[in-house]
Amino acid sequence: MAEAADFQGTSPSPARRWLRRTGALLAGAPLLAGLLQLPAASVADAAPAAAPASAKAATGSRTVSVALDSLSPAAPGEGDTLTVSGTVTNNGEQAVTDARVDLRVGPELTTRSDVDSAATRTGYSPGSDGTALGGSYTEEFAELTPGVPRHFDISVPVDELDLGDDGVYQLGVSLSGETAAQPWEQVLGIQRTFLPWQPEEAGTRTRTTFLWPLVSTSHMTAETGSNEQQTPVFLDEDLAEEISPGGRLEQLVSLGTSLDVTWVIDPDLLASVDAMAGSYEVKDGEDTRPGTRQAAAKRWLADLQQAVAGKEVVALPYADPDLASLAHKGTDVTGSLSQFKAASDVAATVVETVLHTTPSTDFAWPVDGAVDPSIVKVATSAGADKVIARNDSLQETGNLPYTPSAPRPIGGGTTAVVADARLSTAFRGDLTRASSSTLSVQRFLAQSLALTLQTNKQRSIVVAPQRMPTASQARAMAEAIAVLQDGRWSQAQELSATAAAKPDPDATTKVPAASAYPGRLSKQELPRQAFERIARTQRKLDGFRVILSAQSRVVTPFGRAINREMSTSWRGRALDAVGFRDGVEDHLDDLAGQVVLIDKSETKLSGRSATIPVTVQNNLVQGVDHLVLRLTSTSPTRLEIGGKDYSEQRVTVAGGHSQSVKFSTSANANGRVSVYAQLFTEDGQAYGDPVVFDVKVTEITPTVMLVIGGGVLLLVLAGFRMYTQRKRAAAREAAAADAEESGTPVEAADGPTDPEVPVGPGDEESGHRSGAHAPEQPGDPASDTAAESADPSGTGERVDR
Repeated sequence: MAEAADFQGTSPSPARRWLRRTGALLAGAPLLAGLLQLPAASVADAAPAAAPASAKAATGSRTVSVALDSLSPAAPGEGDTLTVSGTVTNNGEQAVTDARVDLRVGPELTTRSDVDSAATRTGYSPGSDGTALGGSYTEEFAELTPGVPRHFDISVPVDELDLGDDGVYQLGVSLSGETAAQPWEQVLGIQRTFLPWQPEEAGTRTRTTFLWPLVSTSHMTAETGSNEQQTPVFLDEDLAEEISPGGRLEQLVSLGTSLDVTWVIDPDLLASVDAMAGSYEVKDGEDTRPGTRQAAAKRWLADLQQAVAGKEVVALPYADPDLASLAHKGTDVTGSLSQFKAASDVAATVVETVLHTTPSTDFAWPVDGAVDPSIVKVATSAGADKVIARNDSLQETGNLPYTPSAPRPIGGGTTAVVADARLSTAFRGDLTRASSSTLSVQRFLAQSLALTLQTNKQRSIVVAPQRMPTASQARAMAEAIAVLQDGRWSQAQELSATAAAKPDPDATTKVPAASAYPGRLSKQELPRQAFERIARTQRKLDGFRVILSAQSRVVTPFGRAINREMSTSWRGRALDAVGFRDGVEDHLDDLAGQVVLIDKSETKLSGRSATIPVTVQNNLVQGVDHLVLRLTSTSPTRLEIGGKDYSEQRVTVAGGHSQSVKFSTSANANGRVSVYAQLFTEDGQAYGDPVVFDVKVTEITPTVMLVIGGGVLLLVLAGFRMYTQRKRAAAREAAAADAEESGTPVEAADGPTDPEVPVGPGDEESGHRSGAHAPEQPGDPASDTAAESADPSGTGERVDR
């Protein structure tokens, strides 16, 4: 980027102040020769001249490390007292004696690049680091033992610093002393920082938009419980740690409550914490265990709702999809853009439901604000018309002597909101040490003030920090924002207002080519295989959902899990990303496999027709429908199913049940026939694995049929004979009973009626003859046979009664 943008158009020359500060020393130039003749130890700042060996400042001035733990106030005003505290540690092998900590006010830094140079310079430089204040504004140590840190605390009225015009001044904290090897006073260590000096409100204040991101990694799986509430399952308790007191996300919410910032929120984070506020499970190896951090989740959500009240909230697409990865690796994979559109469409609903506020969904935020034409195209494909870029990507080419406003029209109705790279990256790295945090805050404030003093033009600037700042980084950011809110050179502005501000006509609007995309970011992108895996999982989900009676129980958790597979948070975590994608697809396969055909063994078919049952088992908790079961014969000339080579029947099975489906078959020849059973969805897509089994057909011959028929006939005749015999026996028994009652001998009543047949013994007692020859007696029962002829019966004729 052209350094012309660092020039301060309205600032006076720094030479004037430098001359004023060193005027007294220059006036005493005639005495300098005499001073050089004195012993080196008598004049500290003359030590390099008196002892040429000390000229090797690159080594000597690094003997002692100086840590600046606190500088208060960070941006002093008239009448303030500046307090500087920290530690000094002797890193050498020899003790340092007669040690003294000094404050050194350097020259005014008139450009933003001057600030960068001062921040990166190491070692003491007599011409650039200014003179020591001396006097009572020092702290002395008789000896610094190697490796032992010593604390210092120096306070000085700002008036004593001789600060002149508004601007940024270098402030050095140095340690001077002697060693046995070099027994003269010299600077053995120095730490530089910056002192923003703007005691009064600037004539034109910069309108600053600071993005406050609430983004995390993916924590929820696609798994849910089988109960009605569908208890969610989390990968671990990491999210619970982040939202608990002292955690990263808890700190962001707590600090952001009092700041004038624009909240940028991933809806997936809100949905995850909201799920954690109720009953949830946590993965524990192959099993799960109950989660116990509901109270922390409820408290965090309540605090966040209060923090964003009345503030601008920008909702990222659900799970914060990686726009650059999608643009570079995913657009030629079918369905990838549809996934991005789905993630964008659900974002506002989630934020409104959880936070009870309406978010803006007009902004897309690529990683580190790096853009190229394909990223812009993808970013705006789901409805967003503003892209948050950064000026180390969308670089200035017009040699402007100032940093232009953030909004840039880049064509097609799209506005690039260009964040300032120096301000946006000021809080990176490990800021857990107070010294690192203090330096970051002071450098940020120095860059902010230097930017304001570049020109009298009204400008809108955006600060877009890293997506997931640590707790220590968040504290440093909050400290810096609190200074800006003092309002002396900056005023807060919401992101939507910045995007709508008047663009600078001289600012660049050309989106860099794809070849300019940073290689370090390209290496972190999701591979093409990730998007192919996502597409495959979605196809499986589409094939599964059509058979379900309660689709939302599966579609919603899996749809959100697929969104998480595209998350920006997977950058730098390739193995974790693969594991997450595996888990989503494997669980979907497991659920889909709960609807299966039961295996069958060989079936024997004797006869020309029979019914073959096939069982469908549903182990899901919900019912399945819209399935068709097809039974196909591989040899329809031998075995037909439903009169043709295959037959189909619709299948509906309740949750936790099975259903047997029967198919009519007809055999045409003997032999073994393989039969395939396969489930299909109603649109003809195969569902699950087929079941193959053999049907052994045995045809019946005519001879066998005759033998079987004859046997059946004999059985019938035998049965008829037995029936008639039993009937006659019953009739005889009835006749005998009648005879006993009437006194008629059984033989007479049952014997022949021929008059010439002699009557056997005992027959005379009855004197009974059939027909008219047997007079009826009063009380005799009526005959239960028809009246017989008076003529004698013919010889051998039987009369059935």
